[in-house]
Amino acid sequence: MNYSNLTQTRRAFLRSSSALIALPFLESLGSSAFAATAKVAAPPKRMMFLGFGWGVTKESWYPDLNTTGSNYVLPKGLKELERHKKDITIIQNLTNQFSSEAHWGSTFYLTGANRYAEPGQSFYNSVSVDQVAAETLGKETRFTSIQLGCDRAEDSGHGPGLSMSWNRQGKPIAGLNTPVAAYHKLFSDDNTPLEERQAMLKQKRSVLDTVLDNARSMNGNLSKNDTDKLDEYFQSIREIETRLAKEEQWLDVPKIRPADPINEPQGEIEGYEEVKLMYDIMVAAMQVDATRVMTYRQPVDTFIRSLGATITGHNMSHYTNGSRLSVSEMRDEKQTQLLAYLIDKLKGTKEADGSSLFDNISLSYGSNIESIHYLKNCPTIITGGAAGVKHGRHLVMENAKTPLCNLWLSLLKGTGIGAESHGDSTGVIEELWT
Repeated sequence: MNYSNLTQTRRAFLRSSSALIALPFLESLGSSAFAATAKVAAPPKRMMFLGFGWGVTKESWYPDLNTTGSNYVLPKGLKELERHKKDITIIQNLTNQFSSEAHWGSTFYLTGANRYAEPGQSFYNSVSVDQVAAETLGKETRFTSIQLGCDRAEDSGHGPGLSMSWNRQGKPIAGLNTPVAAYHKLFSDDNTPLEERQAMLKQKRSVLDTVLDNARSMNGNLSKNDTDKLDEYFQSIREIETRLAKEEQWLDVPKIRPADPINEPQGEIEGYEEVKLMYDIMVAAMQVDATRVMTYRQPVDTFIRSLGATITGHNMSHYTNGSRLSVSEMRDEKQTQLLAYLIDKLKGTKEADGSSLFDNISLSYGSNIESIHYLKNCPTIITGGAAGVKHGRHLVMENAKTPLCNLWLSLLKGTGIGAESHGDSTGVIEELWT
Protein backbone atom coordinates (compact mmCIF):
# COMPACT_ATOMS: atom_id res chain seq x y z
CA MET A 1 0.00 0.00 0.00
CA ASN A 2 1.22 3.49 -0.86
CA TYR A 3 0.84 5.37 2.46
CA SER A 4 1.50 8.78 0.91
CA ASN A 5 -1.33 8.32 -1.61
CA LEU A 6 -3.69 7.26 1.17
CA THR A 7 -2.78 10.35 3.18
CA GLN A 8 -3.30 12.61 0.19
CA THR A 9 -6.67 11.03 -0.52
CA ARG A 10 -7.76 11.64 3.06
CA ARG A 11 -6.62 15.24 2.90
CA ALA A 12 -8.60 15.70 -0.32
CA PHE A 13 -11.69 14.49 1.51
CA LEU A 14 -11.09 16.94 4.31
CA ARG A 15 -10.21 20.01 2.25
CA SER A 16 -12.80 22.77 2.03
CA SER A 17 -12.61 26.52 1.66
CA SER A 18 -15.18 27.14 4.38
CA ALA A 19 -15.54 24.06 6.59
CA LEU A 20 -13.91 21.03 8.07
CA ILE A 21 -15.78 18.10 6.60
CA ALA A 22 -16.71 15.35 9.04
CA LEU A 23 -15.83 12.00 7.43
CA PRO A 24 -17.66 8.76 7.99
CA PHE A 25 -15.46 6.38 9.95
CA LEU A 26 -13.87 4.41 7.11
CA GLU A 27 -12.09 1.16 7.89
CA SER A 28 -9.37 1.82 5.32
CA LEU A 29 -8.52 5.10 7.01
CA GLY A 30 -8.47 3.52 10.45
CA SER A 31 -6.48 0.41 9.56
CA SER A 32 -3.14 -0.58 11.03
CA ALA A 33 -1.50 0.50 7.79
CA PHE A 34 -2.84 4.02 8.08
CA ALA A 35 -1.87 4.08 11.76
CA ALA A 36 1.72 4.44 10.57
CA THR A 37 0.96 7.96 9.36
CA ALA A 38 -1.86 9.14 11.60
CA LYS A 39 -3.46 8.27 14.91
CA VAL A 40 -7.10 7.19 14.70
CA ALA A 41 -9.26 9.69 16.55
CA ALA A 42 -11.68 8.41 19.16
CA PRO A 43 -15.19 8.16 17.70
CA PRO A 44 -17.57 10.94 18.78
CA LYS A 45 -20.41 10.32 21.20
CA ARG A 46 -24.02 10.46 20.03
CA MET A 47 -27.46 10.57 21.58
CA MET A 48 -30.73 9.17 20.24
CA PHE A 49 -34.19 9.64 21.79
CA LEU A 50 -37.11 7.49 20.61
CA GLY A 51 -40.65 8.24 21.81
CA PHE A 52 -44.12 6.85 21.18
CA GLY A 53 -47.63 7.81 22.28
CA TRP A 54 -50.46 5.96 24.04
CA GLY A 55 -48.11 4.17 26.44
CA VAL A 56 -47.75 0.37 26.69
CA THR A 57 -49.66 -2.67 27.94
CA LYS A 58 -48.85 -2.43 31.64
CA GLU A 59 -49.58 -6.08 32.46
CA SER A 60 -47.15 -7.49 29.86
CA TRP A 61 -44.54 -4.77 29.24
CA TYR A 62 -43.05 -4.05 32.68
CA PRO A 63 -40.86 -6.61 34.47
CA ASP A 64 -41.92 -7.79 37.93
CA LEU A 65 -41.28 -4.99 40.44
CA ASN A 66 -39.94 -7.52 42.93
CA THR A 67 -37.26 -8.89 40.60
CA THR A 68 -34.57 -6.28 40.10
CA GLY A 69 -30.91 -6.36 39.12
CA SER A 70 -29.65 -8.76 36.45
CA ASN A 71 -31.80 -11.80 37.29
CA TYR A 72 -35.10 -10.35 36.13
CA VAL A 73 -37.24 -12.00 33.45
CA LEU A 74 -38.18 -10.09 30.32
CA PRO A 75 -41.99 -9.95 30.09
CA LYS A 76 -43.95 -10.92 26.99
CA GLY A 77 -43.96 -7.41 25.56
CA LEU A 78 -40.14 -7.18 25.67
CA LYS A 79 -39.19 -10.77 24.75
CA GLU A 80 -37.81 -9.64 21.39
CA LEU A 81 -34.98 -7.94 23.31
CA GLU A 82 -33.75 -11.21 24.83
CA ARG A 83 -30.61 -11.31 22.67
CA HIS A 84 -29.72 -7.81 23.89
CA LYS A 85 -30.71 -8.29 27.52
CA LYS A 86 -27.19 -7.78 28.86
CA ASP A 87 -26.96 -4.49 26.95
CA ILE A 88 -30.20 -2.79 28.01
CA THR A 89 -31.47 -1.22 31.23
CA ILE A 90 -35.17 -1.06 32.11
CA ILE A 91 -36.08 1.59 34.68
CA GLN A 92 -39.33 1.90 36.64
CA ASN A 93 -40.84 4.68 38.79
CA LEU A 94 -39.72 7.59 36.60
CA THR A 95 -42.40 10.28 36.21
CA ASN A 96 -42.93 13.77 34.82
CA GLN A 97 -44.58 15.28 37.90
CA PHE A 98 -46.23 18.17 36.05
CA SER A 99 -47.86 16.05 33.33
CA SER A 100 -51.61 16.53 33.38
CA GLU A 101 -52.78 15.74 29.85
CA ALA A 102 -53.20 12.01 29.22
CA HIS A 103 -53.21 12.40 25.43
CA TRP A 104 -49.79 14.06 25.24
CA GLY A 105 -47.21 11.31 25.01
CA SER A 106 -44.23 13.42 23.98
CA THR A 107 -44.95 17.14 24.48
CA PHE A 108 -43.16 17.30 27.83
CA TYR A 109 -41.39 13.94 27.56
CA LEU A 110 -37.91 15.37 27.03
CA THR A 111 -38.42 18.68 28.88
CA GLY A 112 -40.14 17.89 32.20
CA ALA A 113 -41.72 21.34 32.06
CA ASN A 114 -44.76 22.60 33.94
CA ARG A 115 -47.42 23.52 31.42
CA TYR A 116 -48.76 26.25 33.76
CA ALA A 117 -45.40 27.70 34.83
CA GLU A 118 -46.21 31.14 33.38
CA PRO A 119 -49.04 32.95 35.23
CA GLY A 120 -51.97 33.70 32.96
CA GLN A 121 -50.73 31.36 30.22
CA SER A 122 -52.29 27.99 29.43
CA PHE A 123 -49.16 26.51 27.85
CA TYR A 124 -45.48 26.73 28.61
CA ASN A 125 -42.59 24.46 27.68
CA SER A 126 -38.82 24.51 28.15
CA VAL A 127 -35.77 23.15 26.31
CA SER A 128 -35.69 19.41 25.54
CA VAL A 129 -32.74 17.28 26.57
CA ASP A 130 -31.72 16.55 22.97
CA GLN A 131 -31.24 20.26 22.30
CA VAL A 132 -29.07 20.60 25.40
CA ALA A 133 -26.98 17.73 24.05
CA ALA A 134 -26.88 19.24 20.56
CA GLU A 135 -25.33 22.46 21.84
CA THR A 136 -22.21 20.42 22.63
CA LEU A 137 -22.33 17.39 20.35
CA GLY A 138 -23.61 19.20 17.25
CA LYS A 139 -20.89 21.79 16.79
CA GLU A 140 -18.88 19.90 14.18
CA THR A 141 -21.61 18.25 12.12
CA ARG A 142 -23.60 19.52 9.16
CA PHE A 143 -26.83 19.21 11.15
CA THR A 144 -26.69 20.27 14.79
CA SER A 145 -29.55 17.83 15.42
CA ILE A 146 -32.18 16.00 13.39
CA GLN A 147 -35.81 15.64 14.42
CA LEU A 148 -37.89 12.85 12.89
CA GLY A 149 -41.61 12.43 13.28
CA CYS A 150 -44.80 11.12 11.73
CA ASP A 151 -47.82 12.57 10.00
CA ARG A 152 -50.91 13.27 12.12
CA ALA A 153 -48.93 12.89 15.35
CA GLU A 154 -52.00 13.72 17.46
CA ASP A 155 -53.59 10.45 16.29
CA SER A 156 -50.57 8.66 17.73
CA GLY A 157 -50.98 10.24 21.16
CA HIS A 158 -48.18 12.79 21.02
CA GLY A 159 -49.85 16.13 21.77
CA PRO A 160 -48.71 19.65 20.77
CA GLY A 161 -45.33 20.12 19.14
CA LEU A 162 -43.73 19.74 15.73
CA SER A 163 -41.42 16.96 16.93
CA MET A 164 -40.17 15.78 20.33
CA SER A 165 -37.74 18.72 20.38
CA TRP A 166 -38.14 22.20 21.93
CA ASN A 167 -35.64 25.06 21.83
CA ARG A 168 -34.26 27.19 24.67
CA GLN A 169 -37.38 29.38 24.55
CA GLY A 170 -39.66 26.36 24.79
CA LYS A 171 -40.76 26.72 21.18
CA PRO A 172 -41.38 23.65 19.01
CA ILE A 173 -38.74 22.54 16.50
CA ALA A 174 -39.98 21.21 13.18
CA GLY A 175 -39.47 17.56 12.30
CA LEU A 176 -39.16 15.48 9.14
CA ASN A 177 -42.32 13.39 9.08
CA THR A 178 -41.60 10.84 6.34
CA PRO A 179 -38.65 8.64 5.37
CA VAL A 180 -38.58 10.41 2.00
CA ALA A 181 -38.13 13.83 3.65
CA ALA A 182 -35.49 12.46 6.03
CA TYR A 183 -33.57 10.75 3.21
CA HIS A 184 -33.37 13.86 1.06
CA LYS A 185 -32.48 16.14 3.97
CA LEU A 186 -29.59 13.93 5.02
CA PHE A 187 -28.21 12.46 1.81
CA SER A 188 -29.41 14.31 -1.30
CA ASP A 189 -27.24 17.10 -2.67
CA ASP A 190 -28.84 20.37 -3.74
CA ASN A 191 -28.22 20.65 -7.50
CA THR A 192 -28.88 24.40 -7.47
CA PRO A 193 -25.66 26.18 -8.60
CA LEU A 194 -23.51 27.39 -5.71
CA GLU A 195 -23.86 31.04 -6.78
CA GLU A 196 -27.65 30.82 -6.60
CA ARG A 197 -27.56 29.20 -3.16
CA GLN A 198 -25.18 31.91 -1.94
CA ALA A 199 -27.53 34.59 -3.29
CA MET A 200 -30.53 32.94 -1.57
CA LEU A 201 -28.64 32.85 1.71
CA LYS A 202 -27.70 36.52 1.32
CA GLN A 203 -31.36 37.38 0.73
CA LYS A 204 -32.36 35.53 3.92
CA ARG A 205 -29.80 37.55 5.87
CA SER A 206 -31.07 40.78 4.34
CA VAL A 207 -34.66 40.01 5.34
CA LEU A 208 -33.49 39.08 8.83
CA ASP A 209 -31.59 42.36 9.19
CA THR A 210 -34.66 44.36 8.13
CA VAL A 211 -36.87 42.54 10.64
CA LEU A 212 -34.34 43.17 13.41
CA ASP A 213 -34.06 46.87 12.59
CA ASN A 214 -37.85 47.29 12.67
CA ALA A 215 -38.12 45.44 15.97
CA ARG A 216 -35.35 47.47 17.62
CA SER A 217 -37.04 50.72 16.62
CA MET A 218 -40.02 49.76 18.83
CA ASN A 219 -37.94 48.90 21.88
CA GLY A 220 -38.07 52.29 23.61
CA ASN A 221 -41.87 52.50 23.95
CA LEU A 222 -42.80 49.10 25.37
CA SER A 223 -44.04 47.84 28.71
CA LYS A 224 -41.95 45.37 30.69
CA ASN A 225 -44.06 42.44 29.52
CA ASP A 226 -43.70 43.51 25.90
CA THR A 227 -39.98 44.07 26.39
CA ASP A 228 -39.64 40.54 27.73
CA LYS A 229 -41.54 39.21 24.72
CA LEU A 230 -39.30 41.19 22.40
CA ASP A 231 -36.19 39.83 24.12
CA GLU A 232 -37.52 36.33 23.53
CA TYR A 233 -38.13 37.28 19.91
CA PHE A 234 -34.55 38.54 19.56
CA GLN A 235 -33.29 35.25 20.96
CA SER A 236 -35.27 33.39 18.31
CA ILE A 237 -33.73 35.62 15.66
CA ARG A 238 -30.27 34.88 17.03
CA GLU A 239 -31.02 31.16 16.64
CA ILE A 240 -31.96 31.76 13.01
CA GLU A 241 -28.71 33.67 12.52
CA THR A 242 -26.80 30.73 13.97
CA ARG A 243 -28.53 28.31 11.60
CA LEU A 244 -27.79 30.57 8.63
CA ALA A 245 -24.15 30.79 9.64
CA LYS A 246 -23.93 26.99 9.79
CA GLU A 247 -25.74 26.65 6.47
CA GLU A 248 -23.18 29.01 4.94
CA GLN A 249 -20.32 27.01 6.45
CA TRP A 250 -21.49 23.82 4.74
CA LEU A 251 -22.79 25.40 1.53
CA ASP A 252 -20.08 24.02 -0.76
CA VAL A 253 -19.49 20.74 1.10
CA PRO A 254 -21.04 17.68 -0.62
CA LYS A 255 -23.15 15.38 1.52
CA ILE A 256 -21.66 11.97 2.27
CA ARG A 257 -23.60 8.81 1.58
CA PRO A 258 -23.15 5.77 3.81
CA ALA A 259 -20.80 2.96 2.81
CA ASP A 260 -23.81 0.63 2.94
CA PRO A 261 -26.11 2.78 0.81
CA ILE A 262 -29.81 3.26 1.47
CA ASN A 263 -32.01 3.35 -1.59
CA GLU A 264 -34.20 6.41 -1.97
CA PRO A 265 -37.62 5.62 -0.44
CA GLN A 266 -40.32 5.22 -3.06
CA GLY A 267 -44.00 6.05 -2.56
CA GLU A 268 -45.87 6.21 0.73
CA ILE A 269 -44.49 4.02 3.48
CA GLU A 270 -46.49 3.73 6.71
CA GLY A 271 -46.46 1.85 9.96
CA TYR A 272 -44.05 -0.98 10.69
CA GLU A 273 -41.95 -0.54 7.54
CA GLU A 274 -41.90 3.23 8.06
CA VAL A 275 -40.32 2.86 11.51
CA LYS A 276 -37.84 0.27 10.23
CA LEU A 277 -36.75 2.55 7.38
CA MET A 278 -36.43 5.52 9.73
CA TYR A 279 -34.13 3.40 11.91
CA ASP A 280 -32.01 2.58 8.85
CA ILE A 281 -31.78 6.28 8.01
CA MET A 282 -30.85 7.21 11.59
CA VAL A 283 -27.99 4.70 11.67
CA ALA A 284 -26.75 5.83 8.26
CA ALA A 285 -26.85 9.50 9.32
CA MET A 286 -24.68 8.79 12.33
CA GLN A 287 -22.40 6.51 10.34
CA VAL A 288 -21.44 9.41 8.05
CA ASP A 289 -21.45 11.89 10.95
CA ALA A 290 -24.16 14.07 9.42
CA THR A 291 -25.45 14.59 12.96
CA ARG A 292 -24.80 13.25 16.46
CA VAL A 293 -28.17 13.99 18.07
CA MET A 294 -31.51 12.61 16.83
CA THR A 295 -35.08 12.33 18.09
CA TYR A 296 -37.88 10.27 16.60
CA ARG A 297 -41.56 10.82 17.45
CA GLN A 298 -42.97 7.52 16.25
CA PRO A 299 -46.33 6.62 14.70
CA VAL A 300 -48.80 4.45 16.59
CA ASP A 301 -52.08 4.81 14.69
CA THR A 302 -50.69 3.82 11.28
CA PHE A 303 -48.35 1.35 12.99
CA ILE A 304 -51.14 -0.82 14.37
CA ARG A 305 -53.11 -0.54 11.12
CA SER A 306 -50.09 -1.86 9.23
CA LEU A 307 -50.26 -4.90 11.53
CA GLY A 308 -53.87 -5.56 10.53
CA ALA A 309 -55.70 -3.74 13.35
CA THR A 310 -59.00 -2.05 12.50
CA ILE A 311 -59.24 0.20 15.58
CA THR A 312 -57.53 3.52 16.24
CA GLY A 313 -54.53 3.97 18.49
CA HIS A 314 -56.69 5.91 20.93
CA ASN A 315 -59.29 3.15 21.19
CA MET A 316 -56.51 0.60 21.63
CA SER A 317 -55.11 2.63 24.51
CA HIS A 318 -58.38 2.10 26.43
CA TYR A 319 -57.84 -1.64 26.32
CA THR A 320 -59.77 -4.21 28.30
CA ASN A 321 -59.76 -7.98 27.88
CA GLY A 322 -60.51 -8.81 24.27
CA SER A 323 -59.48 -7.42 20.90
CA ARG A 324 -58.17 -4.08 22.19
CA LEU A 325 -55.83 -5.83 24.62
CA SER A 326 -54.64 -8.14 21.84
CA VAL A 327 -53.84 -5.19 19.59
CA SER A 328 -52.04 -3.37 22.41
CA GLU A 329 -49.88 -6.42 23.15
CA MET A 330 -49.16 -6.94 19.46
CA ARG A 331 -48.12 -3.28 19.19
CA ASP A 332 -45.67 -3.71 22.09
CA GLU A 333 -44.14 -6.86 20.62
CA LYS A 334 -43.68 -5.39 17.15
CA GLN A 335 -42.26 -2.11 18.47
CA THR A 336 -39.82 -4.11 20.58
CA GLN A 337 -38.94 -6.26 17.60
CA LEU A 338 -37.93 -3.11 15.72
CA LEU A 339 -35.96 -1.77 18.69
CA ALA A 340 -33.99 -5.04 18.72
CA TYR A 341 -33.43 -4.59 14.98
CA LEU A 342 -32.07 -1.09 15.58
CA ILE A 343 -29.69 -2.33 18.29
CA ASP A 344 -28.51 -5.05 15.87
CA LYS A 345 -27.66 -2.39 13.30
CA LEU A 346 -25.87 -0.19 15.84
CA LYS A 347 -23.78 -3.13 17.00
CA GLY A 348 -23.00 -4.11 13.42
CA THR A 349 -21.83 -0.64 12.34
CA LYS A 350 -18.08 -0.47 12.95
CA GLU A 351 -16.03 2.59 13.85
CA ALA A 352 -12.48 3.30 12.71
CA ASP A 353 -11.01 2.29 16.06
CA GLY A 354 -12.67 -1.13 15.99
CA SER A 355 -15.57 -0.25 18.30
CA SER A 356 -19.18 -0.16 17.11
CA LEU A 357 -21.66 2.66 16.77
CA PHE A 358 -23.51 1.01 19.67
CA ASP A 359 -20.46 1.53 21.91
CA ASN A 360 -20.55 5.27 21.27
CA ILE A 361 -24.24 6.10 21.49
CA SER A 362 -26.67 6.74 24.32
CA LEU A 363 -30.17 5.64 23.27
CA SER A 364 -33.44 6.00 25.18
CA TYR A 365 -36.82 4.56 24.29
CA GLY A 366 -40.16 5.27 25.95
CA SER A 367 -43.17 7.49 26.47
CA ASN A 368 -44.63 10.09 28.80
CA ILE A 369 -47.72 7.85 29.19
CA GLU A 370 -47.65 4.61 31.18
CA SER A 371 -50.82 2.82 30.12
CA ILE A 372 -54.53 3.55 29.60
CA HIS A 373 -53.76 7.28 29.97
CA TYR A 374 -52.01 6.94 33.34
CA LEU A 375 -49.26 9.57 33.71
CA LYS A 376 -46.87 7.72 36.00
CA ASN A 377 -44.07 5.15 35.77
CA CYS A 378 -43.04 6.25 32.28
CA PRO A 379 -42.02 3.17 30.25
CA THR A 380 -38.24 3.53 29.94
CA ILE A 381 -35.48 1.54 28.28
CA ILE A 382 -31.93 2.81 27.78
CA THR A 383 -29.04 1.21 25.92
CA GLY A 384 -25.70 1.99 24.28
CA GLY A 385 -22.25 2.58 25.71
CA ALA A 386 -21.71 6.34 25.42
CA ALA A 387 -22.94 7.26 28.91
CA GLY A 388 -21.00 4.53 30.72
CA VAL A 389 -24.16 2.90 32.09
CA LYS A 390 -23.79 -0.58 33.62
CA HIS A 391 -26.42 -2.39 31.55
CA GLY A 392 -28.12 -5.74 31.87
CA ARG A 393 -30.37 -4.74 34.76
CA HIS A 394 -33.90 -3.90 35.83
CA LEU A 395 -33.85 -0.84 38.10
CA VAL A 396 -36.80 0.26 40.24
CA MET A 397 -36.42 3.70 41.78
CA GLU A 398 -37.16 3.76 45.52
CA ASN A 399 -39.20 6.95 45.12
CA ALA A 400 -42.23 6.13 42.95
CA LYS A 401 -42.21 9.71 41.68
CA THR A 402 -38.54 10.02 40.74
CA PRO A 403 -38.30 12.73 38.06
CA LEU A 404 -37.80 11.37 34.56
CA CYS A 405 -35.50 14.37 34.14
CA ASN A 406 -33.10 12.72 36.58
CA LEU A 407 -32.49 10.20 33.82
CA TRP A 408 -31.99 12.89 31.19
CA LEU A 409 -29.51 14.69 33.45
CA SER A 410 -27.70 11.40 34.10
CA LEU A 411 -27.37 10.62 30.40
CA LEU A 412 -26.13 14.14 29.67
CA LYS A 413 -23.47 13.92 32.36
CA GLY A 414 -22.53 10.36 31.42
CA THR A 415 -22.04 11.46 27.82
CA GLY A 416 -19.71 14.25 28.90
CA ILE A 417 -22.10 17.20 28.72
CA GLY A 418 -21.71 19.59 31.63
CA ALA A 419 -25.34 20.20 32.58
CA GLU A 420 -26.08 20.90 36.24
CA SER A 421 -29.83 20.33 36.03
CA HIS A 422 -32.58 19.65 33.52
CA GLY A 423 -36.29 20.34 33.83
CA ASP A 424 -37.48 19.25 37.28
CA SER A 425 -34.43 17.07 37.99
CA THR A 426 -33.28 16.61 41.57
CA GLY A 427 -30.00 14.89 40.77
CA VAL A 428 -28.48 12.02 38.80
CA ILE A 429 -29.40 8.34 39.13
CA GLU A 430 -26.25 6.92 40.73
CA GLU A 431 -27.52 3.35 40.35
CA LEU A 432 -26.87 3.56 36.61
CA TRP A 433 -23.14 3.26 37.21
CA THR A 434 -22.95 1.11 40.34
